[in-house]
Amino acid sequence: MSRQAPLSRLIGDTRFKDLKMNPRIRNHFKHMPDGLKAMTALEASIAASGLEHSLIELVKLRASQINGCAFCIHLHVTDARAHGESEMRLHMLNAWRESPLYTDRERAALAWAEALTLLAATGAPDTDFELVKAQFNEAEQVNLTLAIGAINLWNRLQVGLRAAHPVDAPK
Repeated sequence: MSRQAPLSRLIGDTRFKDLKMNPRIRNHFKHMPDGLKAMTALEASIAASGLEHSLIELVKLRASQINGCAFCIHLHVTDARAHGESEMRLHMLNAWRESPLYTDRERAALAWAEALTLLAATGAPDTDFELVKAQFNEAEQVNLTLAIGAINLWNRLQVGLRAAHPVDAPK
């Protein structure tokens, strides 16, 4: 089975045709002060882990693309751009396997992000982990895996509660 099969099966899936971008709970963050504090501490730990900010943003953005989380896509595109990420690399991220714009380290991280985000379909294959082992030391492997787990939790929170991303004023 193709790695992309889970995504392609969703295209045209009628369960998603009536999806509305109306928040199910307004300001859901106020209802989770301890959870938000814990997630913020986890994010601070990942940011201080020594992994490159640009790599973390690419991984978060790619997982958010797979999960269809508009809130997180907006957030991570905005953050990546603010930190100097190129527009072309952001545009090409969905096709990173076919683009020469990404380093071997980024490719390993992106493959691992896809494998863990699509865990039920992939089972976190050894081939993807071998790529990670070749590019990251053990501490980085753990922190990369934590970053992927964290963004998947954020995606599930935002998509599940239909959090709407900010809309920039027209220019």
